[in-house]
Amino acid sequence: MIEVLSTFALNTVQDLGRFGSRHLGVGTSGVMDPLALTVGNILLGNPDDAAGIEIQTFPFELRFQVDTAFAVTGADCTATLDGRLLPPWWTTPAKAGQVLKLHPPKKGARSYLTLAGGVDVPVILGSRSTHLRSEFGGFMGRALAKGDVLRTAGGVGGPARLGPDEFGAEPADMALPPGASGETDSSDDTLPIRVLRAGEYELFPQEARQRFWRTAWKITHQSDRAGYRLGGEPLKLASRVEMRSYGIVAGVVQVPPSGEPIIQLSDANTAGGYPKIAGVVEADLWRLAQARIGSSIRFVDTTYDDAVAAMAPVDTYLAQIRRVVELYRQRPR
Repeated sequence: MIEVLSTFALNTVQDLGRFGSRHLGVGTSGVMDPLALTVGNILLGNPDDAAGIEIQTFPFELRFQVDTAFAVTGADCTATLDGRLLPPWWTTPAKAGQVLKLHPPKKGARSYLTLAGGVDVPVILGSRSTHLRSEFGGFMGRALAKGDVLRTAGGVGGPARLGPDEFGAEPADMALPPGASGETDSSDDTLPIRVLRAGEYELFPQEARQRFWRTAWKITHQSDRAGYRLGGEPLKLASRVEMRSYGIVAGVVQVPPSGEPIIQLSDANTAGGYPKIAGVVEADLWRLAQARIGSSIRFVDTTYDDAVAAMAPVDTYLAQIRRVVELYRQRPR
């Protein structure tokens, strides 16, 4: 069990998402950065989809009420246990009474706290994830607050399996730099995001299509877990288009009448009707999750084959962590 000592708005319990309920009008929810949560769970010996805490407002502070193990992944926040500085992407044992504090990150937008056995909250429609707008899932359907006490290890694969004394993984942004795809822009800090052209791409005039690719789009303050609204010179259709609503998944880039693109994310609605110009490839969704409000991204035109191939380095990265952790656990004590 853990007790929340200090938190700000929007920090929630999340797992990998709620699937198979879109026909009921229920979105996926789940973590914005699935790679970070998965790595944290691997380090602790949890199922990949065990629930953890997504922290996107800092500082965040808690007290352990029982002996357990935990990991902190995602954004490069400064994590301390009773004042002792912890390495990033690291699993550590904690004693009852010890206090963990996560400070504002040096880079990145969201940190993830995973606990041995996972966070024990009710499973609703197959997931423990919080959907704030619908007020269900997670811990009482809301963001965490000071004084909340969360149980761990119940109903997530049995008793907590404590991790090794001190062990970690190479952070994803170091192991999987954007340069691996040959799509970096060394002239500035603009983050390249690979996308596929979507159904209404050809409806936009050529000038608008070209501007979509060359613009450094700013993530505006009108952004949250539902979607990132981008700032830049508007994209306009040659003429108004009437569309039927269609299903939405994370990564769909819509263009509303304002002309400023919106990237749909974890808490997106299940359907929408704005023209869609592109879709973010699965391999770059975690990068997008770590892009801060106020930072800039640039879209990179990608083929279907390259989008599929882009997951290979991610899968290899996870497989290597699994292999090393398993070998470490089997070592003579």
